[in-house]
Amino acid sequence: MRQARKSEAVSGKLTHNLFMMALLVMLGFVISERTASGELTARANHDHIKIDFFYHGSTVSVSGFSDAGADLIIKIASPEGHEVLKEKGKVAGFLWMNVATLKLENVPNLYSIHSTRKLEEILDQTELDKYVIGYPALGRHAEMGPVKDDEDKARWFSEFIKYKENSRLYDTSTGRIELKNMADGHQPYYIMTEWPYQAPPGDYVVTVYAVKDGKVVETAESKVLVEQVGIVNTLSNMAKKNGALYGIISIISALGAGFGVGLIFRKGGGAH
Repeated sequence: MRQARKSEAVSGKLTHNLFMMALLVMLGFVISERTASGELTARANHDHIKIDFFYHGSTVSVSGFSDAGADLIIKIASPEGHEVLKEKGKVAGFLWMNVATLKLENVPNLYSIHSTRKLEEILDQTELDKYVIGYPALGRHAEMGPVKDDEDKARWFSEFIKYKENSRLYDTSTGRIELKNMADGHQPYYIMTEWPYQAPPGDYVVTVYAVKDGKVVETAESKVLVEQVGIVNTLSNMAKKNGALYGIISIISALGAGFGVGLIFRKGGGAH
């Protein structure tokens, strides 16, 4: 009986030791994996932008560390969504009206790409398409209609890019990322970007890609939150939930502003 209990104890202890060894091996594997893939970091300074009564855009800087010798691509984008373009033309020979409507899907409202070198020098088309980096890749990724053919789609998408760039919501640059002196084998990087006031409230994602030998070897992300505060937030909620009251306040404000301007001109002798 004692022999049987002793054998069970030895067997249990052996099983426990084997389990602990396996656990240590697994932990060691996880730790080594994190160490190997933990070179790239990304941090967006000023990651909480508040839209108040005096808001007229802001700035966002992105910084971190990358593996030495890696090219970098920084993408700042809103979630993909839906966009509509209107084409204007003459009707009856003299009336300018909307003559066509184009709907786009899978396109971000804000899209900004910055890279240490030209994108085509860093990545091939397969990698660019995989991560939707650059206007051509975004054009292939987007769904668009109605269009006649690929040529028509390319023409429309080119107009869409022009519209977005004129609105300061789309932007690309090469060589603006600053690479500083290496520290402990890591390459510090930094870029300052203008944040357009046209960008609506919402969550935005900053993604940094480390590239070597034509492949994305690592990515890191950071978030930017844009939200309305104070009286701007109050008026925005009022416009959504109580349109009638918002309209009355708008009319009163406009009348008050007009009355104030009239008084100024009278005092200055500008009105007769």
